Amino acid sequence: MRLFAAVLLPEEAMAELRDAVRPLRDNRLKWTGEPGWHFTLAFMGDVRDEVLPDLHARLARAAARTEPFALRLHGAGHFGNRSLWTGAAGDLDAMRLLAERADAAARRAGVPMEQHRRYTPHLTLGRSRDDAVRLRPYLDALAGFEGTPWRADTLSLVRSNLPVSGVPGEQPRYETVGSWPLGPGSDAA
Repeated sequence: MRLFAAVLLPEEAMAELRDAVRPLRDNRLKWTGEPGWHFTLAFMGDVRDEVLPDLHARLARAAARTEPFALRLHGAGHFGNRSLWTGAAGDLDAMRLLAERADAAARRAGVPMEQHRRYTPHLTLGRSRDDAVRLRPYLDALAGFEGTPWRADTLSLVRSNLPVSGVPGEQPRYETVGSWPLGPGSDAA
């Protein structure tokens, strides 16, 4: 199954982002669906069933060793000319540490991870269909966006079910297959 570790948004943050993005939605970008809004910590790709028990145990330990932290949605950014995202503000050091721990948990459980890169907290909003689309108007519109702070207190393991129908515009479906509270005393393994 195709998995990633993530921090999921509370409903209040989803509502704020929905309100900020609503006036920007047009057909020049392929917008991500709201059920897919999350901060990926570690993308694992296809994970074999036999490593899941060890992966779950290691993610539980990673969560237990990480204190809950303050987080909020913040501004906008892009990767090249193709990907528009909103960022995060708050205790980003704690978020990066959780990302490192989730990555290490996957590696130690036997999941072949991609080459390690410095973690950039971002939530993908949309992707351009070609390089001719200018992201600057979207970036300018979201530059001052500041969400209300919340406490990130859970590490989630999410399954990504890719579109299979062939229907244009179909979005991936996401399913939380494991979650662990952050902080000492929360280690269930």
